[in-house]
Amino acid sequence: MKEETFIFGIHAVLESLNADRDLDKVLVRRGAGSDLLKKLLGELAKREIPVQMVPVEKLNRITRKNHQGVIAWISEITYSDITQLLPTVYESGEEPLVLMLDGVSDVRNFGAIARSAECAGVHAIVIPASGSAAINADAVKTSAGALHRIPVCRHRDLVTVARFLRESGLRLFASSEKAKESIYQTDMTGPAGIIMGSEERGISSGLLKDADHWVSIPMKGSIASLNVSVAAGIMLFEVLRQRGN
Repeated sequence: MKEETFIFGIHAVLESLNADRDLDKVLVRRGAGSDLLKKLLGELAKREIPVQMVPVEKLNRITRKNHQGVIAWISEITYSDITQLLPTVYESGEEPLVLMLDGVSDVRNFGAIARSAECAGVHAIVIPASGSAAINADAVKTSAGALHRIPVCRHRDLVTVARFLRESGLRLFASSEKAKESIYQTDMTGPAGIIMGSEERGISSGLLKDADHWVSIPMKGSIASLNVSVAAGIMLFEVLRQRGN
């Protein structure tokens, strides 16, 4: 792990937040509880930055310097807020196309999905604050730079985001192998949100309930599922095809 990818110390992390730098995640020593640390934790919660409480031994394995019980990773990108971004899409006269990734944790899959999303004209990728792939140099490289071009919105609760999208006029399409409706039999025109889950767990039940349609990709082979990055690409370009683009 390269040292320049992270910062350490309570003051250093607070200063980075005050400078509006985006952080991917923060490790905090379990049991620590100073007033300054409480202030830091409050700021991290406000910005929906993932925090993991860990034993001091884990922090010491990362750096032997005076980390004060806090180590933070600097993000490769600047995160956006979907509630602020979506109105600008409508104002530009375009039909929104949003991609929600629920628990896609493999860095290379994430990068490949971002590359397809950028090529398909997706306006934003929405990810959860925890349980998603780290957007690091590998992710950016696999995306062929797309992660520097397409807005990524990180939010604590994807169900709340899904409801916001529906209230904003988007129909949500959840990719599920159990769906009886094929993407080729479903009208996916108009403002749309595509929901993809992890290969291991799929889409969370709460998010599935908020989808307007469950759709599947027809397959003829003996293997039961596609790689999530391939499936996401198929879903997105079917939307594009139906829009006549």
